[in-house]
Amino acid sequence: MRIVIAEDDALLREGLVLLLRSEGFEVAAAVDHPGDLLTSVETMAPDLAVVDVRMPPTYTDEGLRAALEARRRAPGLAILALSAFVEDGYAGDLLAAGGGGAGYLLKERVGKPEEFLDALRQVAAGGTVLDRDVVAVQLARPRPGDPVATLTEREREVVALLAEGHSVPTIGRLLGIGTAAARRHAGDVSTKLRVPDGAQAMLSYLRA
Repeated sequence: MRIVIAEDDALLREGLVLLLRSEGFEVAAAVDHPGDLLTSVETMAPDLAVVDVRMPPTYTDEGLRAALEARRRAPGLAILALSAFVEDGYAGDLLAAGGGGAGYLLKERVGKPEEFLDALRQVAAGGTVLDRDVVAVQLARPRPGDPVATLTEREREVVALLAEGHSVPTIGRLLGIGTAAARRHAGDVSTKLRVPDGAQAMLSYLRA
């Protein structure tokens, strides 16, 4: 798998390069400017781009905008966006764009290589991953009449893990409740939110 990295923090950028190469990924380019990301995508034909949301010159959303433009130029490009802050609006923009795998993680997840690499692989395979802290923010502000308010604490944990892209068996293991109990909770969530069972349906609901 060919990956390009766009991150203006030199230490984090080099850390990502070392981590990904140690796991057998081909890092085709590692750049510090959104314009260079677009050039790299056009010349290197990567499978996935790992992109900092906030980049020069204004450090607002240049990285995210460049990533979305990169996908427009290279349809099917998977994008894993990284942010130092919980910005669910930016996450919504990325996930709503469609056209390939997409993920939005807080940068602190890079410090947990197993979690980060699992999310990266899911995005590369065409899946969708949303950071649990972003999900927590969305669940904490239900709309009037929103059935989210009826979810138990355990069901909220299940929703967050589904949004991270985890399978039901993995959720059962992470929560220490077993596959059968995790499947039951996922079914209860599906019933309460009136959405089909599964991560993609949960993400669509949270974006709505």
